[in-house]
Formats: sequence, C-alpha cells, structure tokens
Amino acid sequence: MPADAREDLAIEVRLAPAFHDCDAMQVVWHGHYFKYLEIARCALLQRFDYDYPQMQASGYLWPIVDTRVKYIRPLLYAQPLIVTARISEWENRLKMDYEIRDAASGDVLTRAHTIQVAVDAASGEMRYQCPPVLWERLGVQAP
Repeated sequence: MPADAREDLAIEVRLAPAFHDCDAMQVVWHGHYFKYLEIARCALLQRFDYDYPQMQASGYLWPIVDTRVKYIRPLLYAQPLIVTARISEWENRLKMDYEIRDAASGDVLTRAHTIQVAVDAASGEMRYQCPPVLWERLGVQAP
C-alpha cells in the first residue's frame, strides 16, 4: 500500500509561534521552523509508540542526516498554524514530509522534509535498511 494511501501515516498539529521565536519584525526566525517540524514529527512517532525513547530502547538511534526547507511565506507571531507531518519512506530510511499552513486560510507557508537513518546504538554503525522494529510499529510489510 502506498504511503499516501495510509491516513494514519500523517498527523496535523496546531500551534501558534511564541513571541520569543520572532525577530523585531514579529517574523519567526528561520531556525525555529525546525522546532515546529520536530513537534509534529514526535506527535506522529508517538502515535506508533516509536518516539525517541522507544527508538533508543529498541537499540537504534535515528539521527537526521538531511533536511530541506522551502520558505514560501513568513510565519508571524501568534499566527494560528497547522503543521502536517507525513511518513513517506520507511524501507531504507525514515523520510517525513511536512507542510506548515495558515490555519485560517489553508495557505501553504512552508514545505519541508527530513531524512533519518537507523544507527545501531551499540556499534554506532549505520543500517542500510530500516530495522524490522520500525516496520512492525508502522504496521507495514517488510521489503
């Protein structure tokens, strides 16, 4: 089943930028976008009981090795936002796609993705295929 056919592989999180995330023009500083992506990513991983503590307990670390962000329009102080995270790949890496939208208009303000790889916690070696525990938690077929 393709990833986009599984509604449970995506989550929406609502938030509004805090004043301390903004510059003097009340625009969110670009580095804080990653915090909003992380909030959505953790919420999605929690759905499958495979958030960072469970990842480590299973014997794997999942560092982010690539991040791409397309800043379309600025995020503003206290602007109601919807941050969507969707798991789009899980066989050889864990890829998540994101959109940040204005909650009122639905306009897309930001698009992004992150790529994480499984690293054996004991040896520090990167796995070239995601471990079976990820597939089990996601309820997907192993390749």
